[in-house]
Amino acid sequence: MTEVEYDVDDDTIAVVEDTDLPRRLKNEVYEELETRPDATVEDADELAKAVETRYVDTRVDPLDPVGTVSAQSIGEPGTQLTMNTFHYAGVAEIDVTQGLPRLIELVDARKTPDTPMMTVHLEDEYATERERAHEVVWNIEATKILALGDVSTNVADMRVQISLNRDTLEERMITPEEVAEIIEDELGVSTVQQGTEIQFGPEEPSYRDLLQLVEELRDITFKGIEDISRVVIRREEMDDGSEEFVLYTEGSAFGDVLEIEGVDASRTTCNNIHEIHRNLGIEAAREAIIEETNNTLAEQGLDDVNVRHLMLVADIMTNNGEIESIGRHGISGSKDSVLARAAFEVTVNHLLNAAIHGEVDTLQGVTENVIVGKPIKLGTGDVDLRMGSIDSSSESQAD
Repeated sequence: MTEVEYDVDDDTIAVVEDTDLPRRLKNEVYEELETRPDATVEDADELAKAVETRYVDTRVDPLDPVGTVSAQSIGEPGTQLTMNTFHYAGVAEIDVTQGLPRLIELVDARKTPDTPMMTVHLEDEYATERERAHEVVWNIEATKILALGDVSTNVADMRVQISLNRDTLEERMITPEEVAEIIEDELGVSTVQQGTEIQFGPEEPSYRDLLQLVEELRDITFKGIEDISRVVIRREEMDDGSEEFVLYTEGSAFGDVLEIEGVDASRTTCNNIHEIHRNLGIEAAREAIIEETNNTLAEQGLDDVNVRHLMLVADIMTNNGEIESIGRHGISGSKDSVLARAAFEVTVNHLLNAAIHGEVDTLQGVTENVIVGKPIKLGTGDVDLRMGSIDSSSESQAD
């Protein structure tokens, strides 16, 4: 029995519980019955049987080549994907890789996407008040010295001079004293700070050292996360009809962002599956692969690809507890069959290494059987028929 309370009688619950449906489908049937207060036990029985019939019809038949079907179902629409990078959901100045390049990134399990980004959801008052949302923005976006003021060099005195903008300091909630302290810690110099003016220079008069200090100064992150160069804030309508502020970042630092006050860790996502794996585990990475692949196809108008094909790809990429690519350095290169490995890439190397180590191919898969001209061991090819005769004594005994 489910722990959720339902407004249906025990007979109706018993009808649904007797079916062969998974728990999630049963719960959906319960919810549907709740919307029909005048439903009888007969109605519940009819609904449960109809759902069960559809569920049984959608199950895979024994010996069905699910891998081949999935590869074809994803590969054929994949030929219609574009090769471009698009503006993300209309957000100005944030580009994200989509189409075929993004699909290749996912199945290759690239360590870093070409355009890493995060979608950061907020909680409580941070999601509804613009000022509080901006507090989160400045805690995420990397603040460099050029965003806080002007930098100049005084060659005569061998000094670097910084003129901070007071309004920007107040907006980003950082003080001149904090800026001076960070410069001292990062550059190992002594600073002179008066109001919004900060000066410092090399220990020994040197034009090269002076320019080197300016270059190092520009690389310092005074606030926020170094890997995130820009954050765009948008007000969006949620599924429940309410409006919230949502942040889109250029750059990704998933684990660091989840620890920031005001960030809703349960809804925040990023497009780097390896970061999700490190912070949330392999099951979350599997869900991310499914979601990202599905979104990539849907944005190209190819949302009719059955999600179970994408789930199969995600399963085989993550079933060892690590994210493996689909290629010669991952799944295809680690198959047991010598001929299957050789058929994918670097054929001679695979055959030579197999010969050196005396490997044996048992010809169990599709690829290797096609290569040697044998029927594949799937569907009717897995059934052996033997011709023979039955004598009369056997027939009489059978009778």
